[in-house]
Amino acid sequence: MDDEEAELRNPFPSPPSHYVKYTSHNLNLLALLKERAPDDQNASQYDVLRDQTDIPEWPLTQLEKPRVDWIIDEPDPYYEVYGERWPLKDSMPSLGEMGGLQLYPEDPSVDRRPALRSALRSLLVTYSTMTKSLLAPASTNADVPPEWGRHAEWIDVMAQNIMFAANELRPIQARASLEGMMKRQIELRREETVTLHSKCDSLEAKLAELRAVAHFSTQTRVANREPTPSASNIPNSRQNSIGYAAQSSGKPPDREAIDQVDVLRWAEEVN
Repeated sequence: MDDEEAELRNPFPSPPSHYVKYTSHNLNLLALLKERAPDDQNASQYDVLRDQTDIPEWPLTQLEKPRVDWIIDEPDPYYEVYGERWPLKDSMPSLGEMGGLQLYPEDPSVDRRPALRSALRSLLVTYSTMTKSLLAPASTNADVPPEWGRHAEWIDVMAQNIMFAANELRPIQARASLEGMMKRQIELRREETVTLHSKCDSLEAKLAELRAVAHFSTQTRVANREPTPSASNIPNSRQNSIGYAAQSSGKPPDREAIDQVDVLRWAEEVN
């Protein structure tokens, strides 16, 4: 019961215990060790790294990455993860290697279609023959095996050949499906790019139209604006003020008083 509960609590295997050794400090020590003693595999890490701190007791060379080129050179390359062995060259065993009767060529470069077409025709003919044998009267001799059994075995062999030949085409089918999916994604992105460009062009045309309208409105306001009073109008105001002051008092107006009245009146007209 405890094992079942543990299996439910840990659906995936725990990582190996040495994963805690892959710290940044230890990896930096390993890089420094390889830099100071690149050719000496038997060099003492304590002597080479005497100026460093927290040197582990276990060899730092354990942290080195596996040499993939060495693994590939093996006749049967593989690697182990969590105690399980995985081959580098993943290959599907053929029907002949699994002990079955393979009717199509082993070499994938050879055209298998004639052999598979022949197997399919034989399968259909055998199925028809087996149906006839099933409808035939049963044999009275118990020692003789029924004829439909032999046909069933042959149908099984034909089905295995067709099934294995189809499974060997799965990688090609997966690559073709992936290639088609990637082409479709590229086409969709191109269509979206064209749509974005057309949208940007329409927005730029709209902005240019708005700029033209704004520029025309500005020019119209400038043309219709009323003229600002200039300094040439000031003497007329001053003359009117002087005449008004002379008529009201009957005396020549004071120059300073006339200037103040003139300025105040002109300021009111401007505002």
